[in-house]
Amino acid sequence: MKVVIIIPARLDSSRLKRKMLVDLEGEPLIVRTFQRAMQASCAERVVVATDSREIADVLRTVGAEVIMTSENASCGSERIAEAAGQIDGDVFINLQGDEPLIDPGNIDRVAGPYLRGENPDCTTLVYPVLPGDYTTIRDQHIVKVVMNKDGYALYFSRSQIPFSRMRNASMTFYRHIGIYAFRSDVLREFAALEPSMLEKEESLEQLRLLENGFRIQCVETTVDSPGVNTPGDLDLVRRMFREQQRPA
Repeated sequence: MKVVIIIPARLDSSRLKRKMLVDLEGEPLIVRTFQRAMQASCAERVVVATDSREIADVLRTVGAEVIMTSENASCGSERIAEAAGQIDGDVFINLQGDEPLIDPGNIDRVAGPYLRGENPDCTTLVYPVLPGDYTTIRDQHIVKVVMNKDGYALYFSRSQIPFSRMRNASMTFYRHIGIYAFRSDVLREFAALEPSMLEKEESLEQLRLLENGFRIQCVETTVDSPGVNTPGDLDLVRRMFREQQRPA
C-alpha cells in the first residue's frame, strides 16, 4: 500500500495576503506544514502541488519535492489529483498547506483504515465539540459533520447540524478537520466531475463526493490544531509554535 501526502498550495488567498509565504518563526508557513508532514510515518513521499513559482522556489531550498500544477484548479483536491497523475501511489492524502501545527499522528490516523486493509472511497477526520459550545456549533466558518451509525458522513455544513430542537445536552456535535485520504481511483473520478450544486452552495469540496454517491469514512481524533486563515489565526499559531519550541 503506497501512501503519498500531497500538500496543495496557492499564493492567492482572500483573508490573509500571500498566506503560504508569511513568516512563522523563521520559516514560511508552507515550509512549516511540509516539515510536519515529513514527521508522519504512513507515507512514502511528501509532495507539494502548487501553481506558484515563488512557492516552489522557497520549498526547493529546504529539499521539498514540488510538482507544478495549473492555475485552473477550483479546490485543493483537484490540484492534488493533477499532481497525483504523475505519482505512483495507491492512497493520496490531501493535507492543506495552512496547517503548520498539524499533529503528524492525525495524518497517520486518516491513512489508518487503508493500512488496516479496509478500502473506503475516502477518509477524513472529525473532532468532538465540547458539550454546550454553541459558539463553535453556530460559527459559519467552522464546518460540522453528521455521520451514520457506521461512522460514514451523511452531510457536512457550515450551519449547525443536527439542529437540536430539544436542546439535548447529551447530543455530540462534530467539527470537521479538513484532511482527506483518497483511493487513487476515487481521486481521479472526483477530479473528472463538475463542481456539484451543494458543493458550490456551501463552498465545501467534499460534498461533491457525497452528491455523486461516494462514501466518506470519518475517523475521530481527540487531537486538534488550528489552521491559518486570518491574521488572528496567524497570531495564535505563532504563539502556539513558540510554546511548542520551548524546552520542557
